[in-house]
Amino acid sequence: MALTLKEKIDNSSAKVGVIGLGYVGLPLAVELAKAGYDVTGYEVNARRCEEINQGHSYIADIHSDELTQVVNGSSKGKLHATTDFSLLAEMDTVSICVPTPLGKTRDPDVSYILEVKDQISKYIHTGMLIILESTTYPGTTDEIFVPIVENAGLKLGKDVFLVFSPERIDPGNKTYTLKNTPKVVGGMTFACGEMAKRLYSKIVDEVVLVSSARAAEMTKILENTFRAVNIGLVNEIAIMCKILDINTWEVIDAAATKPFGFTPFYPGPGLGGHCIPVDPHYLSWKLKQLNYQARFIDLAAEINTNMPNHVVNVATDILNKSQKSVNGSKILLLGMAYKPNVSDVRESPSLDIYKLFAKKGANITFHDPYVPTITIDNQTYHSKPLNGDSLKMQDLVIITTHHKDYNLTQIVECSKVIFDTRNATKGISSPKILRL
Repeated sequence: MALTLKEKIDNSSAKVGVIGLGYVGLPLAVELAKAGYDVTGYEVNARRCEEINQGHSYIADIHSDELTQVVNGSSKGKLHATTDFSLLAEMDTVSICVPTPLGKTRDPDVSYILEVKDQISKYIHTGMLIILESTTYPGTTDEIFVPIVENAGLKLGKDVFLVFSPERIDPGNKTYTLKNTPKVVGGMTFACGEMAKRLYSKIVDEVVLVSSARAAEMTKILENTFRAVNIGLVNEIAIMCKILDINTWEVIDAAATKPFGFTPFYPGPGLGGHCIPVDPHYLSWKLKQLNYQARFIDLAAEINTNMPNHVVNVATDILNKSQKSVNGSKILLLGMAYKPNVSDVRESPSLDIYKLFAKKGANITFHDPYVPTITIDNQTYHSKPLNGDSLKMQDLVIITTHHKDYNLTQIVECSKVIFDTRNATKGISSPKILRL
């Protein structure tokens, strides 16, 4: 079976499945189709399947014309989306790219993975390569997927190949894409890892093979925990600098001139996106089950989670100096997306800031060229026009996301007071500007 599957992967005749066609799954499916494979994308959302099969992309990183090429089969391979999971019986490889959010108690929610496991268990067969890409705690591949292989009477590394390969998609990043970002692969056996390396080498410049699925799972958690902890550190430095009346950004820029031993991280209004605010909690939760407290992770999470409150507190002080209270003040947030130049609001700290100001009675509004509406507590709010007149009406303008579309010169010129949480106005000198 191993030899047959290798041949199918090498000559691009393998039938490839991708489960979950979001920010991770759709780019993966498109690249596999470009490499010559016939790809079946699985989605529970029928509307998404319909859009994909019509060549309409709902993911910013995939243009509709690029999608149309693989859907219509003008490239070597072809992509088709479906809600029919029974087609898994025909697949030679299956990559799982479903969400892994946190529950309300900040515990891992692997319900989407478990639903996929139930589907695969119905259609698992000899000669199948199963790859989990969804970020999760070390041990997930072993605990959830090994039993379905054993229950089917199949042997790992001979009949079925089981692998964890963490996604490294950075939405909106034009420099590092799926192709030129190294792909980490860890199999349940060496043969499993080698099989996945064979497949991904068709679409990725470099594949990094580690010793086990657990090592690959831990690799992804380490990457984002590293960022979360360092951002937590620099966020606390920003709070300290505020108390000490020191310019945080000047200090970081000065420290960054050291050519060794220092990597600059920058403070902000909080952490956003699916990865950095979420992934470290997976490791922390797993270790708690083993009676160990991940102290760095917990402390960084405490600091980062509190940053929206810090922003609101500083904004309150700014308004007080103008003899205004938050209650009734007109406050405009610039940017609701969690990062520049994307429409993604998952875990965005701007949502928390908006909600906190609303609770304090502020006349709070927002503008975001990428986010036309937001929903908070089942209420929908719309992005307001941004122009000189709308800026002049505000008691306070807060830059929460540094979108490239913003005309910062106009914003500074027309605003009464600006609270810049992203150092977007770096290089602009004005008494109107107050920075985090």
